[in-house]
Amino acid sequence: MPVDVRPEVLVRRSRSDVAAFMFDPANDLQWTGGITSSRPARPGPLVKGATVERTARFLGREFVYGYVVTEHDPDRLVELKVDRPFPMTVRYELTEAPAGTVVAIRASGAPGRFFGWATPFMARQVRKSITADLERLRACLES
Repeated sequence: MPVDVRPEVLVRRSRSDVAAFMFDPANDLQWTGGITSSRPARPGPLVKGATVERTARFLGREFVYGYVVTEHDPDRLVELKVDRPFPMTVRYELTEAPAGTVVAIRASGAPGRFFGWATPFMARQVRKSITADLERLRACLES
């Protein structure tokens, strides 16, 4: 059974403002919960082929994981292939709205054998984590 969640939030800022902040790994520690470091291979906004290594805590465990940008559409979306805590695809999606920008993060993947038995719990935890990240993102950009 795969994990597939897509929480979203309205941010009262332009899509270009949200993208400039959200798509730059230099801002990761401000809005992405559970990570203690974010080390892009090169500075600047994410583009196709960019890689970032992060150290994170999830479900009481600390681990290092990396991601590579597999798709990029400026000011609209970034798709990341993530290797831990289980292989998944994470998509940052930005859509213009009358009052600002709808920001969605979709995470999908199959937990595999270590987390496989706990997929329903994992899906809830991933949704909870992403929802909290989106609220922090909104707070950063609307303050």
